[in-house]
Amino acid sequence: MKLFLILLIGLILEVFVWIGVGDLVGSMWYVFFWFAAAFFIGMSMIRKYSAGLMPQMQQMQAGQMSADPALTGNLPKIIAGFLLLIPGLITDVLAVLIMIPPVQNALKATMMNVMMKRQQAMMEKMMGGMMGDMNGMGGGAQGQNPFADMMRQMQDMQNQQSGRDSSVIDGEAREVMPDAKKIEMKDVSPK
Repeated sequence: MKLFLILLIGLILEVFVWIGVGDLVGSMWYVFFWFAAAFFIGMSMIRKYSAGLMPQMQQMQAGQMSADPALTGNLPKIIAGFLLLIPGLITDVLAVLIMIPPVQNALKATMMNVMMKRQQAMMEKMMGGMMGDMNGMGGGAQGQNPFADMMRQMQDMQNQQSGRDSSVIDGEAREVMPDAKKIEMKDVSPK
């Protein structure tokens, strides 16, 4: 309901700004041509910066890939392109503001924090069910996480891709010679 109210208020504000700018420049045709030009600019920005976006986003969500600088650099530009597609002067001003490098950096940092929090919450939810029986909380099928088997399979696949066997623990062993003297226990009798 809040989103609908925000969109309605935004639409009303856009209409008032259109009318005001149309009166200021003398004709609504200038505003219309600006909307058409902004639409094509936004479309070209989206086409240019979104090539290969979805596979990278899916890999990042699955945790198989870290944040790619090219991907995080392109997301604010894609958002600006979407804002230019929407007919309105307020959204066009927001799109131009997003194209400013310090604003892009702040937006990238915010998006990465949100994505990392979502990924962490998803992992905690999936891993929480795997430990359900160990905590004494779950008994049988009620305490089990339905994603536990899928999570184990994903971990096995990641281990196979990296060339590691999950049943082998790597480490080094060395023999330690006791150099310290042993402490002798004397009979201590209570008095």
